Amino acid sequence: MQPRMLRLTDPVEAMVVEQAIALVRQLRQTCQTAPHGQVLAQTELVAVAQGRELSRQALEAVLNQTATPAEKKGHPNGSAPATRPAKAKGRPNAPL
Repeated sequence: MQPRMLRLTDPVEAMVVEQAIALVRQLRQTCQTAPHGQVLAQTELVAVAQGRELSRQALEAVLNQTATPAEKKGHPNGSAPATRPAKAKGRPNAPL
């Protein structure tokens, strides 16, 4: 595959590309240092764990980037409607 020039349009894309490159480098390092017979198992563990983390961080960054200001603030403070507590059933003052 030939090297490519990429045009990244925002900081989230840049972060994801940088992390993906770091993942590839970590996989290469794991392949080189894994004991004979353990290369696939160890690189698979790295790929799954780091791939999941990359996906989580990408999702978090995209959601934060697209969240409205009201969503970023959270719920407004104030009282929430409550229902009356249910009456307890059973015998009052029952021995334990």
